[in-house]
This record gives sequence, structure tokens and C-alpha cells, in this order.
Amino acid sequence: MVLSSGCREVKLEKRETILTEGSEASHIIYLREGLVKEYQNQNNDQEHILQILKGPTYLGLASLSGDTLNHISYSSLTEVKLCFIEKNIFKSLLLANPNFGFSILQNVCRDSLNHYHNFVNLNQKHIHGKLADALLYFANQIFDNYEYVLPLNRFEISNLIGSSRESVSKQLRTYERDGILKISGRNVNILEPEKLERISKFG
Repeated sequence: MVLSSGCREVKLEKRETILTEGSEASHIIYLREGLVKEYQNQNNDQEHILQILKGPTYLGLASLSGDTLNHISYSSLTEVKLCFIEKNIFKSLLLANPNFGFSILQNVCRDSLNHYHNFVNLNQKHIHGKLADALLYFANQIFDNYEYVLPLNRFEISNLIGSSRESVSKQLRTYERDGILKISGRNVNILEPEKLERISKFG
């Protein structure tokens, strides 16, 4: 009853803004279904994509620390179903239900680890290793399939792995030439996942 009174359900189409950096942090968002891009804008107005999120999960949890403004932007990559939960209602649920609070803590810890590993990979790996990481992430964590349609274009992939669009396109052609995958537009088919795993590990 408490949740229903403070929750507003929304359905958004592909490529719609969910939360913007600098906006008022008044709600926690529960992503029921769909894929979402989490990103920050750089000084040159270029996006730095932090991660791709798949429902069910929560968005905007960082604002629970007491911040009045959002520090991260989110936009839909597919059609999404969301529930906007008022922050005070969400906090009351955390205090009243230890199991729910622990599940949220696990979510925050998982995000923190993901950001740490992404930071390390961006600074220590070459383009072939970083791109292999991204392709395997989509295969294993998002689609659970080695054949899928990329939810990002080449430019967005470059923003995700900290490279240039030209380097991403060139490396994809190299993977295809070496028989590791087939790619047509955004359609990806990883033919040699073991080879891509090795590239990811040692890249």
C-alpha cells in the first residue's frame, strides 16, 4: 500500500531520456523491463557511458546518500517499463524491511565493482581487449547469447570503451577477418567465444 501510493509507472519508447545529470533527485527508479544507458556528459558535451543496465534493477540509487541533484543520466536503449518511487517512500521501505535493504546494498556494491573494473580496463587494456570485454558483456550479461543485436551504435561503443569510432570499426573488421565473429550492421554473431575470452583476458 505504501509503495503503490508513492510509485508512478511509466512506459517509454526507445531512445527517450529517463533522468538527466543535474536534475532534482526526487525519485528512485525501478527498471522493470528493457535496456538503459547510464552515462555522464564530459566538458566537451561528449558522453562517457558508464554501463548498460538490464531490468529488473534500480536507477538513481546514488542520490540516497543525501544529494539533492542527480549525478548520472539515463536513457532508454529499448522500450522500457519503469516505476518512479518517491525517495522518502523508498527510504521508509529500506528501514522497515532488512531483506529489501540488503538487496539494495548488494545492488550498490555490484555497481561499485563494475565501475572499478571498467576504470581499470579502460586504463590498462588496448582497444582489442576493451572491445572484446564489451562484446562479451553483451553476450553474457545482457542477452545470454553469442548472437545478438548491439543496442549501441559504433560511436556509443567508442564512448563506452574510451576509444574512437574509427578504432572500433577497424577492430571489428579485424575480428571478422580472423573468423572470431560475423557482423552485419548491429547484428553480431560470436563464432569463437574462447578466442575472444583470451583477447579479453590478455588485451
